[in-house]
Amino acid sequence: MLDIASVVRVHVDALIVAQNHAVVCDAIARNAPVRKPVAMSAPHMPKVAGIDSAVPAPAHTVAPLDESPGAPVILIQDRLAGWVSDLTTLHELTERLARTGSVDAALNEVVRAGAALVGSSRGLVVLEPAARADEHIPSTSVGLGLSHADLGQLETVPRGASSYGRLLDDTAEPAAAAESVGDVLGDPDLDPLHREVALRLGYSATYAVSLATGTAGRIGVAVWFYDEPAEPVERQRHLVGLYARYAAEHLARLLELETARAREATIAGELLLPSRLPRVPGVRLAVRHRTSGYGGGDWYDALPLPEGALGLAVGSVSGTGPSALAAMGRLRASLRAYAVMEGEDPVAVLSDLELLLRLTEPARSATALFAYAEPALRKIVLAGAGHAPPLIVGERRTVFVETTLSAPLGMLSCWEAPSVELSPAPGETVLLYTDGLLRRTGDPMDRAYARLHAAAASVPRSLRGDPGAVADHVLRVVLPDGAGPGAPSVGGANGSGEDVVILAALFE
Repeated sequence: MLDIASVVRVHVDALIVAQNHAVVCDAIARNAPVRKPVAMSAPHMPKVAGIDSAVPAPAHTVAPLDESPGAPVILIQDRLAGWVSDLTTLHELTERLARTGSVDAALNEVVRAGAALVGSSRGLVVLEPAARADEHIPSTSVGLGLSHADLGQLETVPRGASSYGRLLDDTAEPAAAAESVGDVLGDPDLDPLHREVALRLGYSATYAVSLATGTAGRIGVAVWFYDEPAEPVERQRHLVGLYARYAAEHLARLLELETARAREATIAGELLLPSRLPRVPGVRLAVRHRTSGYGGGDWYDALPLPEGALGLAVGSVSGTGPSALAAMGRLRASLRAYAVMEGEDPVAVLSDLELLLRLTEPARSATALFAYAEPALRKIVLAGAGHAPPLIVGERRTVFVETTLSAPLGMLSCWEAPSVELSPAPGETVLLYTDGLLRRTGDPMDRAYARLHAAAASVPRSLRGDPGAVADHVLRVVLPDGAGPGAPSVGGANGSGEDVVILAALFE
């Protein structure tokens, strides 16, 4: 692992000594008799700020001395100033990267910082870590100055025809760390499709670096594009190489963390949530559960009750991680027991649940909604504790159920709220959902509710007979950026760290 502190630390004592030497040399030069200059060898500079002065050699080769006596002094000062400037820039960029807490944010920072180091305005980072046998990690691409259409065109170029593709497929030991193509269009052996894409996107040169660590190996590649034939100088290559080493280590840590979170959420979903929904005459059920990757406490349940009744529940436990998952599992198991004993009275069910939470989890709160449904009568009695109101979706109406405002469980010394009764018409779907659906929009709550209502009202008539299709349509419209079917999300900005649950019940 790269020690960034040693790379970017400037030794003040060394700089002071160098400046003192410069002053002495300047005084000697001024007082020395005029004579023919003697050829001097390149001075051997000490290591400054953790960078070996001998690497790279071309960047530190001493130019022929000027006839003026102060030339060596000026050379030393300019060289030290250049090192300090480069290290200050590197320190600022690595600090910005260290503050990123998600893979997406880190990728965006890497492509932006790399562009600044190599003097480019467009770039691309391809994250393609090697997956273990028991998991699947999809590849991710993040562009700078490139639209989604541009990224799609770049993907059509054969991997072996592009610099970053060759780095991704390189299996040599040791693997190449970088590849520069100073004139893409001037290559007579350039792949015709690559030439077409380069002309269409308007780039003439590329510089790619590998993102690799000692333990995880190569996890991706970063490439930057130039509008004219060009190559980064040796100094730029050295700096972006140092930055890429740190970026690879940081990305590998974030990948490991998010993979562990996703695995934890998957295990929780398999063990703590229903493996399948019950079949009850007169109603069809569907559920969509999107985990955040942080082990959130959103949950749902559907259980058959005596006399053909059905219990439906959704809820959310405060907090994230293993403790929230454990609390969620205990609440769901307790609610099932209370529902079997007194399910026809949702207020009693939630009151018992609130007492259990207050006694066993005094530092935790939870929202919950429990509905006692009688499909044969198309009748629902429900009660909620600080939870979002259900939404009825049908041919003639799309309305939120008017429920009484109530506090979440565990917030008051004695929870109490009245129940609400509703009668869905044949063909109408009742949507129960968690507030993660609203928070993931990133909008204020009033706008999020309006967005949800508009999404439900826009369900095509051909889909209204399928509760799963209704839930999928609502997810696609409310959360168009990746919360559709089969697309679990990982943490990030704009509420993407929230779990989402939609439980749809279509009454026949």
